[in-house]
Amino acid sequence: MTKQEKIVSMFNDIAPTYDRANRVLSMGVDTIWRKKACNLAFGYCDDNALSIVDVACGTGDMMGYWKRIADENKIHIDEIIGIDPSDGMVGVGREKFPQMSFYIAPATALPRENGSADIISISYGIRNVMERQAAFLEFNRVLKTGGLVVILEFMKNENPSPLGKVRDWYMNNVLPRIGGLISNNYEAYRYLPDSIEGFLSIGKMAQELEEAEFEILYTKSFSMDISTLMIARKK
Repeated sequence: MTKQEKIVSMFNDIAPTYDRANRVLSMGVDTIWRKKACNLAFGYCDDNALSIVDVACGTGDMMGYWKRIADENKIHIDEIIGIDPSDGMVGVGREKFPQMSFYIAPATALPRENGSADIISISYGIRNVMERQAAFLEFNRVLKTGGLVVILEFMKNENPSPLGKVRDWYMNNVLPRIGGLISNNYEAYRYLPDSIEGFLSIGKMAQELEEAEFEILYTKSFSMDISTLMIARKK
């Protein structure tokens, strides 16, 4: 089994408890980050009939926020598509959002036509894609010219502030234990801080996006630098 296949299998295992664990571990703050991402992205959009593809959609949380924020701002959405390689996560998503469309596929092979999407989002999922550059090129293929890629992620902090060190302590010592108790899968939540430590800095992520022909529009970290939002436009 490849590392990518092991990651997908891990998410299949924790799918039934995934949403509850997320709310507890983030103390609900992730909802603020998701709303911020949606509001900012809509501010960069000129059209009012948007096609949104949420990659590594998991149980569909971000899809729900896209719909809610669009309704609040009277923005018309033509479609919101969720794509994830985990059938367990997608199964939960289909139960939560039966009116939305979900597909089981990897980030490197999206079942969408060239230039068909206005926005591609990926929330806390790009870190789990082993062929990241291939995924960015795939995002570029599917997006219209001027389309947006919206990334929320736990980025590696190479020079943590005192608060950042508190974050790292929480991620390494508290999060795996609580996540393990909720999901009965300690290894899955031990994977999270380990994967952050082995992941990219913000600067490196920006460089990879630029290499895939994206222009960085917005970058900001929130809540003791726990979560970073990046928005980039297809050139």
